[in-house]
Amino acid sequence: MTDERTKPDRNWARNVWKVVADIPSGHVLTYGEVARLSGMPRYARRVGQAMRWAPRTMALPWHRVINAQGMISFPADSNSYRRQKHLLQEEGVEFIDDRVDLKRFGYRGAVDCLLWGEPGAGG
Repeated sequence: MTDERTKPDRNWARNVWKVVADIPSGHVLTYGEVARLSGMPRYARRVGQAMRWAPRTMALPWHRVINAQGMISFPADSNSYRRQKHLLQEEGVEFIDDRVDLKRFGYRGAVDCLLWGEPGAGG
């Protein structure tokens, strides 16, 4: 039996949208990190669904969300994969063997960027 209080809903989706919208350019979060930061740590698989619920006018940076292995979740031969990789590379995210270095471009790097600004930005 499911507890309705912990079941993801559209209100939780709004939390997901806020987390995704706040991912700094040039950084990524994993689906699991987005789920945790939005208050539903065991719902990584629902993050994609929540992002699809977002109004198109919101223009979420969906491309900044990747899987826990540091990889894009779309099939490598798909247009969606190529588009996501291109958008990330335009922001300076680097891929090695189709993986993103999560220590450099992931959560910790994004938090550092939010707290301290971009490296070399002066201040």
